[in-house]
Amino acid sequence: MKRILVVDDHAVVRRGLKQILSDSLDVVEVNEAKNGDEAVAQVQKTKHDLVLLDISLPDRTGLDVLKDLKAIRPELPVLMLSIHAEELFAIRALKAGASGYLTKACPPEELILAIRKVMTGEKYVSANFAQRLISNLDKNNQKLPHQTLSDREYQVMCLISQGKTPKQIANQLKVSIKTVSTYHSRMLEKMKMESNAEITRYCLEHELIE
Repeated sequence: MKRILVVDDHAVVRRGLKQILSDSLDVVEVNEAKNGDEAVAQVQKTKHDLVLLDISLPDRTGLDVLKDLKAIRPELPVLMLSIHAEELFAIRALKAGASGYLTKACPPEELILAIRKVMTGEKYVSANFAQRLISNLDKNNQKLPHQTLSDREYQVMCLISQGKTPKQIANQLKVSIKTVSTYHSRMLEKMKMESNAEITRYCLEHELIE
């Protein structure tokens, strides 16, 4: 029997995914976790064949949880399923060890296709995103400013552009306000910017705000 862990903080989403998986996959057991800590605990105590992991969780970001899961079980396939467009997090997720990335707007048939693919050891992104990646190879290889940021710096940038205060960012990322300030300073330096207003404008122009 295949065992799949669904990690999402919305009960209705977990229930919907559980129904789709049960209807479409033969002999599957679906477990649930509503946050990152629960996901890590379940993977530590139970052998799963796949994890469906949301990017936006109440206690930690999905990217942080992904890294923890891969540290526990490097071979475990993790498919990111998020409301965020692929341009925002897909590359970072894949570099962190994810087996694939889909948005929650995808049809159930594509989700099942992706699951079957990553459970055989392959990677999966949507056909449209794959085409955009290929197209980008034909352009110059100069990185955009936000692509030079570390994961933490990128997360801070996105949260600042959403109007979050340093305290709110510190609480969400589970770090100190001083640490947030350090990431903030590095991010501004790398982006060659001087204010949060510039950051927000940049994020809007590059569609980095959901």
